[in-house]
Amino acid sequence: MPPSTTVDALPGAPFAAPSALRELVRLALPVIGLNLLNVTALIVDAVMCGNLPNGEEALMALGFAGQISFLMIVIMMGVTVGAVALVARAHGARARDRVQHLLQQSVQLTLIVGVVAGALGVAITRPLLDVSATPAGEDAAYTYLAPLMAATVIGYLNILFGAVLRGVGNTRLALLTAVVVNLLNVLLNTVLIFGMGPIPSLGLAGAAWGTILAQLVGVLLTVYLLRRGAEPALELRPSWGAHGPAGQGTLPRGRARRARHDDRELGPVRDHRALGRAEPLAVAAHGIGMRLQSLAFVPGLSISQATGALVGQSLGAGDVPRVRQVVRASSWLAAGVLSAMGVMIILFAAPLIALFGAHPGSVLGDLTYTWMWLLALGMPLVGAHFAFVGLFQGSGATNTGLAINALTVFFFQIPLSLLLGPMLGWGPLGIWIAFPASYGMKLLLELWAYRRGRWAKVGVHA
Repeated sequence: MPPSTTVDALPGAPFAAPSALRELVRLALPVIGLNLLNVTALIVDAVMCGNLPNGEEALMALGFAGQISFLMIVIMMGVTVGAVALVARAHGARARDRVQHLLQQSVQLTLIVGVVAGALGVAITRPLLDVSATPAGEDAAYTYLAPLMAATVIGYLNILFGAVLRGVGNTRLALLTAVVVNLLNVLLNTVLIFGMGPIPSLGLAGAAWGTILAQLVGVLLTVYLLRRGAEPALELRPSWGAHGPAGQGTLPRGRARRARHDDRELGPVRDHRALGRAEPLAVAAHGIGMRLQSLAFVPGLSISQATGALVGQSLGAGDVPRVRQVVRASSWLAAGVLSAMGVMIILFAAPLIALFGAHPGSVLGDLTYTWMWLLALGMPLVGAHFAFVGLFQGSGATNTGLAINALTVFFFQIPLSLLLGPMLGWGPLGIWIAFPASYGMKLLLELWAYRRGRWAKVGVHA
């Protein structure tokens, strides 16, 4: 039976479908652990580098470098969103051959994209830093970014394997690998950043090389486990040619391009340029806040990723009512959990900020504290928003997510930050206020798109 094109609005009762909630929690918990470990690695880098003799300069460098690194990850998001949506649909439809075909084509595409993106990253890193970074932070940021850009393909493969495992409902294997990677990352960073025995202190460059080596171990470990049959639904075959029935298709190029425009892509990059002009130390404060925000966002992002996998599996099985149950449970769960995280941010902002060497009373400490409060106030809106991100990505309706993001960023967030920041003279505070406000606008547009129901297309193909 074809799905209805009219989708009910969210009901007043938050958990109308306990079975959907249980499945969502089961899938999301290991993803929370995985994302928490990944974010913790970034925080460990910043904490260690912030305690170097040139700590403030290192934090500014990481602030600029973080946004360029994020742009590189955004490129890979197009592949992972397409992979999760299609693998989940095929898995839900019990089309095993198609799952294998999609896995192999995803790996091929990731290798190509990773090599090209890495070469491009090496070429454009210095010009981008020259435009956005202060002279003092440019060289330090480049020291950190250059090796990471060259090793982009390693990070991309780690992201891909986690995504396809999520698509078939196995989030525990990815978590196991992440535990190994992050423990190794902490060990290597400690040695390479500060030096130990015959190994000299490499500073920021040591943080980069520690990350690269740990990620390489993660890729090799995942390949080994999949080749040993750790996940029966996914099989890494020795031949990388085309497999499966003719006409199965690959990851749609259009979907990959659309998915790259993640809802976090444009705003932060533009914010860094404006902040650098308004107050140089605001860039360091922004970088600290973004790392702590990433930690606070972990549960919501994990629920969103689990939502996408369940949405894809349900649509593959032709079960639109279950999708609605999943979205309802996801929206209430994510909003509730992130609201609690917002309270935690407010309660523990000062000691968390101090970990990075930004102490209360200093310019850096006060700016970071202001940014953290604004992040906390927007958390309930962000949580509900994450549920709809999962819906649109899991259903393959990435055009919808792109349109909402573009409209919000270009016609609301950027004008509002320019009005409150440079024009009214509120400085970093005015620029930062646009962040929670933009999530409110996104949520309104997402609710409208949810009610229209154009995402409700069932079957193996999105």
